[in-house]
Amino acid sequence: MSLRSNERQWGSVAKFFHWTIALAILGNGTFGLLMDLAHSPMQKINWLALHKSIGLTVLALVLLRVLWRWRDGRPREEAAPRWQQWSARIVHALLYLLIVAIPLSGWWFNSVTGKPLQWFKQFNLPALAAKNDELRHFAHGVHEYLFWFLILLLVAHVGAALKHHVFDHDNVLRRMLPFGRPTSRGDRS
Repeated sequence: MSLRSNERQWGSVAKFFHWTIALAILGNGTFGLLMDLAHSPMQKINWLALHKSIGLTVLALVLLRVLWRWRDGRPREEAAPRWQQWSARIVHALLYLLIVAIPLSGWWFNSVTGKPLQWFKQFNLPALAAKNDELRHFAHGVHEYLFWFLILLLVAHVGAALKHHVFDHDNVLRRMLPFGRPTSRGDRS
C-alpha cells in the first residue's frame, strides 16, 4: 500500500489520520461524558487533564491531516447522483470544521475557567481568553453541543459509507478501510 493516495484509493497516511482521529474522538468523547463517574475529586482532575490532552492531540492531528490532504492526491469520486456528491462534500467540510472547533471550544472553556492547560504534563499552552465566570457555562455548552452535532454528522457519515458498501456495492468504504483493497468494479458482478 502506498503512502500517498491515488485515483483508486486513499494512501496509508490518509488512512492513518482518518482512523486515528476517529478513534481518538470517539474515545475522548465517551471519556468526557463519563468523567462524572470518577471516584474522587483528584481522579476527576486527572481524567479531565487526560481529556484535555487527548483533545489537543486531536487538534494537532487534524491540522497535520489538513496539511497532508492539501499535498496528497485523492481517489476519484464514485459515480453517484449529484445530490449525494454535494451532501458528501458538505458533511466532510462540516466534519473538518467541527473536529477543529471542538478542541478549540474546549481550550476556550478551559481559558474562561482560569485554569492552566497542559499537554500530558509536558508544557502549558496559553489561554485563549481571560478568566470570565459569566462565560463559563456558555463556553461549556458550546463545547458540548458541538460534540453532539459531531455525533449526528458521524452517524450520517458512517451510514452513507455503509449504504455505499452494502447497497451500492462500490468502493467508497473499501478504499478507506485500513486493509481494504478496492475491487476493479466494486462488487457489481
